[in-house]
Amino acid sequence: MRSATIDLVSIERALPVPGTAALDAAAAALADRGVRMVAGTMVNNAGLTLAKTVSPDRLGTFARAGLGASPTWNVFCIDGGIAFTPDLGVVGDMRLRLDIDALVVLEGGLAWAPIELFDQAGEPLPIDARGRLRQVQRDVEDTGLEVLAGHELEFVVTGADGEAFARPGWTPYGLGPVIDHEAFLADVLTESDAAGLGLEQLHAEYVSGQFEFSLPPARPVQAADATVLARLIVGRIARRHGLRASFSPFPFAGGGGNGAHIHFSFSRNGEPVFSGGDGPYGITAEGGAAIGGLVEALPGIQAVLGGSILSGARLQPGYWSGAFACWGRENREAAVRFLEATPGNPYGANVEVKPVDPSANPYLSSAAILGAALEGIRAQAALPDEVTENPADVAAEHGIAQLPSALAPALEALRGSEIASRVLGPEIVAAIGAVRGWELEHHGETAPDDLPARFRFAWSI
Repeated sequence: MRSATIDLVSIERALPVPGTAALDAAAAALADRGVRMVAGTMVNNAGLTLAKTVSPDRLGTFARAGLGASPTWNVFCIDGGIAFTPDLGVVGDMRLRLDIDALVVLEGGLAWAPIELFDQAGEPLPIDARGRLRQVQRDVEDTGLEVLAGHELEFVVTGADGEAFARPGWTPYGLGPVIDHEAFLADVLTESDAAGLGLEQLHAEYVSGQFEFSLPPARPVQAADATVLARLIVGRIARRHGLRASFSPFPFAGGGGNGAHIHFSFSRNGEPVFSGGDGPYGITAEGGAAIGGLVEALPGIQAVLGGSILSGARLQPGYWSGAFACWGRENREAAVRFLEATPGNPYGANVEVKPVDPSANPYLSSAAILGAALEGIRAQAALPDEVTENPADVAAEHGIAQLPSALAPALEALRGSEIASRVLGPEIVAAIGAVRGWELEHHGETAPDDLPARFRFAWSI
C-alpha cells in the first residue's frame, strides 16, 4: 500500500468547556437525583481504568479546570509498577477534565462520566486516548464519511474469592447457565437500559462461566465510552450478587479467552460503502480499500488491539480470535469478518475486527482500526483475496500471515509501524511500548499457567 497523506497527530481537538450556568444546573440535577459521588474515568495505555471522584458540588471544578494527576497515570502497569519514560515521569502535571455531556446517573447515588487530559494551560495532551479517538472520528467525518462503531465484550463470572465455579457441565450458549445467574444478568440488563446503553443481547458463551453482551452502534467516541460504562455496571452488579467479573483476555489456565470485538461501518451521503457496489457481496471500491488498509495494518497494530502479557494465549488458531491477517464473509477465524447486507442483518453490511481483547484501551483500539481503514481509503488500497476456508488450513499455501501472539514480536511490529505512529501519535505508541515492555520484562519468564490467576481482574472495574 502506498503511503497516505494523513496526519492525525496535528488535527486540533478540544473538549468544550461548559458554562457556569450549565454546570450549576447539572450539579443541582445530580443532587436532586440523590447522587452522592461523581466518578470520572480514563483508560490508560495498559488498559487499566483509572478514576477520580468528587461530590456533586465539585462538578464545576472537575469539568472546567480539571483535577490534577501525575503524567505517570498513562504508564501505570497491570502489576502496580510504573513504566517511566523520558516524557512520563515524576515531573509534571495533567488536568483531568470531566465531559459532562456524557454524564450518566447510575443506581445507588453514583454518577459517571469519561475524562480527557489537558495541561495546566488548558491545551489537550497528545497522550490522551479519548482525545485521540475524537481526532480520528473527526478526520473520518471530514472526508464526508459517516462512521458507526459497536462493541461486543466477553467476561467470565467467578465467586467473590475470584475462583471458578464448580458447575457440573457448562452448555455453551445454553439456557442453563443463564438461569444459574438469572438475577445477576437481569439486573445487568435493567441497569444498562436505565443508563441508556440498551444492550442488544446478553448470553452465555462457549467457555465455562463466560457471558457476552453486545452494545448498539454509535459514533466511535460514544461507542468506546459505552464499553467503559458497561464494564462499570457489570462490575458493580457482580459485587452486589457476591460475584466478580473478569475481563481478562485469558482468565483461567487451560480455559478460553475473552474477546472485545469491534464492528464498524462507513457510509457516504447516506449510502453504505460495504454494500451496493460492484465488488464481492456488493462491497464498493471505497469499502474494499478500507478492508485492504486494515488487513495490511493489522500486524503493526496488534499490540494496540490486544498486546498484554495474556493476550497471546487467546490469539491462537482454533479460538475464533481472528489469529490470521485476512478477511472473509462470516469467517470467524479471520481477523476481519465481513457481515453482508442481508435481511438478517438489520444494521447493514459491516466489518468485525476479532483480534481485539479486553486488555486493550477501547479508545485506542477503535482509533487504530478506523485510522488504518481510512488510510486504506486514501491510499486506494486493493481488496485482498477473500479467505473462504479456515485460514489455519490454507495459510501456508496462500501466504496468509498469522498475527504475532508472542508479546516481543508484537511490540517490535508496533514500534516499526508507520501507520500506528501516524494514527495514534508517537507519544501513545511509546507509552504502549513502555507498559507492555514492562509486562514482558517482569513477567515474560513466568510459567504460562501462573499468569491468568495473577492478572485475572487487572482489567475489571
